[in-house]
Amino acid sequence: MDLDPQNALTTLQAGFADLSTLIVSYAFSAVGAVILLIVGYMVAGLAKRSVYAGLGQIKGFDATLRGFFAKVARYAVLIFVVVMVLGQFGVQTASIIAAIGAIGLAIGLALQGTLQNIAAGIMLLALRPFRIGEYVDAGGIAGTIEEIGLFATRLRAIDGLYVLAPNSTLWNVPVTNYTRNEVRRNDVTVGIGYGDDIDLAQKTLLDLAEADARVHGDPEPTTFVAELGDSAVSVTLRYWTATSDFFATKLDLTKAAKQAFDRAGISIPFPQQEVLYRDLSAEKKKA
Repeated sequence: MDLDPQNALTTLQAGFADLSTLIVSYAFSAVGAVILLIVGYMVAGLAKRSVYAGLGQIKGFDATLRGFFAKVARYAVLIFVVVMVLGQFGVQTASIIAAIGAIGLAIGLALQGTLQNIAAGIMLLALRPFRIGEYVDAGGIAGTIEEIGLFATRLRAIDGLYVLAPNSTLWNVPVTNYTRNEVRRNDVTVGIGYGDDIDLAQKTLLDLAEADARVHGDPEPTTFVAELGDSAVSVTLRYWTATSDFFATKLDLTKAAKQAFDRAGISIPFPQQEVLYRDLSAEKKKA
């Protein structure tokens, strides 16, 4: 069939007209999309700064948690902007939202453990069972808190070892915070011989406590007989002191008690010696 030049020219002109209309239409959409992206990026940054500054006005709100919520606000605005941009080109936003939900669900299932750590990290930062610099024991994980992150918490063990614990582990167990309260109670127990003066031993321990400025007067220190053992009478000094002085006071009073008992002529039985004597006696009986 012969090609009619007139029909071909008409078809070509119609094609160019449709193409021009399409270009103009999408050009406005593209310009609008670029403007939306620029404005959205600026609004996202503003939302991040506003949330961070607003949460900073709340007294005691953790800085790590402030940064996390600020980033969440920024990404939420950016996702909303991307959906609006796609809507400019005729894409059904309902299907986009459904797809984002499905992707989010898939990612959530794949990263279930990680999300648990994030949720636990948020709860730890919000409820603050421990803070940086405090010594804690959580289900056998013990150490001084150095950093509380969204995924894990970094601790320094008492012997200087590096410990990194997942937040979900710390959140699901009881936490004992040894440094949160300002004062702590402590006991110093010393064994004396059955033939020694118990009242003198108690008075000696009380005098040591009253002479130490780190021991609090309220509640007052007290002494009592804690146990009647096989080879010794256990006399206990109970006192309260500042948490920062806890270990130093215990060590000093234990040493001072030994020295004071020696001066007062109060004997402190040597448990290892007693055990050795019993073992030798048993061997002799067998022989």
